[in-house]
This record gives sequence, structure tokens and C-alpha cells, in this order.
Amino acid sequence: MRFLFIVQGEGRGHMTQAISMHDILIKNGHKVVEVLVGKSERREIPKFFFEKIHAPIHTYESPNFLVSNNNKGILLFQSILYNLEHLGRYFKSMAFINKKINSTKPDLVINFYELLAGMTYALYNPSTPYICLGHQFLLLHPDFVFPKGQLLQRWMLNFNTRLTSFRAKKLLALSFSPMDDLPKKKLFVVPPLLRKEVMELTPEDGGYILGYMLNAGYSEEIVRWHQKQSHVVSHFFWDKKDVPEDMEAEANLYFHRINDVKFLSYMKDCTAYASTSGFESICEAMYLRKPILMVPTKGHYEQKSNSVDASRAGAGIVSESFDIGKLLTYIPQYDKKDRKFVTWAKTAEQRFLSLLTT
Repeated sequence: MRFLFIVQGEGRGHMTQAISMHDILIKNGHKVVEVLVGKSERREIPKFFFEKIHAPIHTYESPNFLVSNNNKGILLFQSILYNLEHLGRYFKSMAFINKKINSTKPDLVINFYELLAGMTYALYNPSTPYICLGHQFLLLHPDFVFPKGQLLQRWMLNFNTRLTSFRAKKLLALSFSPMDDLPKKKLFVVPPLLRKEVMELTPEDGGYILGYMLNAGYSEEIVRWHQKQSHVVSHFFWDKKDVPEDMEAEANLYFHRINDVKFLSYMKDCTAYASTSGFESICEAMYLRKPILMVPTKGHYEQKSNSVDASRAGAGIVSESFDIGKLLTYIPQYDKKDRKFVTWAKTAEQRFLSLLTT
């Protein structure tokens, strides 16, 4: 079969999922004809994505979040207004997506949670069927446990998810643990899409803390904590552009520009992991049996939901700030022998092939 990918460029998770899916399809004799990736002025598409996907890659302008002045939290309503003001460029992007679908004529389009893909099918209704994939679709499952309160944010997130999947044939909901499929709602629960590089690693304990932050403003919290506990060796990854690739902010505290190979090498040997609550890196840490401190990005309801769901699945603990002390206290309580997530993740290839080719 011939596939076309449409990928959201916010964060690294959707891109690593696309890489994993690409590898599964190629391994089993299928072909990825093109990859379309949404971009914005605020984020740079990582170099590793272009290196790992062996198919033509094209970019287009896509909606994105605005962040607060301290570069920590998400400004939800300001982001909505900003994106409404720039609808013209997004209509051009939808026309571009439609043109690519019609010119490449794939057998199936896979949408990695890109809003404009759903809107393209709403506006142009291309004849090629498409399937949507993302952890966000699990939030449509009646058994999903949500954070308490914030009902408006919950409704808005699910509304966005429904727009993203308008006219989709199937919704593949990435999950930390198995749940019932709901075929009548086109909803199928699937394991996380871990890259083969992760699944081939043999984890060790190198005696340091690894971290990742979606927004660079959290670095101030990390530096403040570290100044009180300078003996703790910590390595944090970010996508800050105007700094060196690697820098020593304080004695034993290092910041690195996001780099695929380097991140996984640090993940393999870390003692524990602290991160804003994106789905993908939490799954990587869970597979390697690393205790996790999850810090949902302020104003990011999806990450807050991720952290609740991951904590329920035994990943670790949730905090409102990068208080590494909480993580250090939690490490002795973490059950490294629990292999349920590892077993679930290893069923991914067979599960996805079945759902994508029938």
C-alpha cells in the first residue's frame, strides 16, 4: 500500500510517532510516498526528523500556541484569536494539502493529529480515505479519567480533536494501557508508537537526572532548585534556538538542544526522568523503566490529562513545578519490575498493521 503522512509539528511526539510508523510500514513492504509537516515561526522542525524519514518532506503553515511572557505556559484564548487572525494562510495550507493528496494518490492518508488535515477533508473532501492517530483520541473514550475541573478546556480540547478527525475512517487512540475498542464510534485503542531505537536499548543507572521541557521558561525553575542541590547531576533538553548546542548552566547542571540520538543515549542511562507531560517521551521512559516526574505545561489541558492518565498507569508522579526533590523522594517507591507497559508496547506493530490494512 501507498501512504501519505500529515504531521503536526508542535513538540516532538507526533514526529517520532511518524518515524516509528514509517519504519513499520517500510519493514512490511509498504511505501510512504510523501510527508507533510505543519510548521510555525515559534518552533523549528528537528533535524532528526528529516534524517529518519526516507520520503519527500514538505512543510506548510499550521496553527500553533502562543506562550506567556515567561515562556512557560500556554495562552489558550490568545492563541485562538491569533490563529483566527491568520486564517488566510491556513486556507492556503489546506489547498496545498488537498493538492498533495490528489497528486500523489495514496491508498491511505494517516493524520498525526494535524488540525488542518481534518479541516481539509471538511472543506475539500478528497476521495482518499484517511485515519487519525494520537493520544488525544483516547480522551473521547467513555472510560478515560479526566483531571478534575476545567470543563471548558476539556470541551475545547475534545472539540478540536473532533475537527482534526472530521470524516476520518478510524481513530487510533494511543494509550498507556489496553482499553476496549469502540468500533461503532470508529475508536480503536492502540499501544504507543515507540521507535525501534528505544526498544533496542538496554537501560542502566548512570546516576543522573534527565529532563525535557516543552517551553524554555521552565529552565529558571530548574536552575533555582539546582542551586540548593548542586551535587545532583542533571541534563535537560530544550529547543531554545539562541544558545549553544550544549551548555553548563551551573556546576552539574547541563542544558542541551534537542537531539534525537543524544536524548536517547541520556535516557538509556538516567536514574529518573523529569518532563513536561508530552505523551511520547513519557512512553519512552516507561518502556525503559525510569521513574518519572510529570510537570504539565501551564495552561496545556492536554498535558494535564496525559499526566493523570500516565500516573494511573504507574509511570510516576505529577507536580506543578520542576521540583526535582519530589522525584528523588519517589525513586525508591518506583516498581521497576512491573512489565505490563513493556508487554503492551511490544504488540504495536501487529496491531497497527491490522488496523491500517483492513
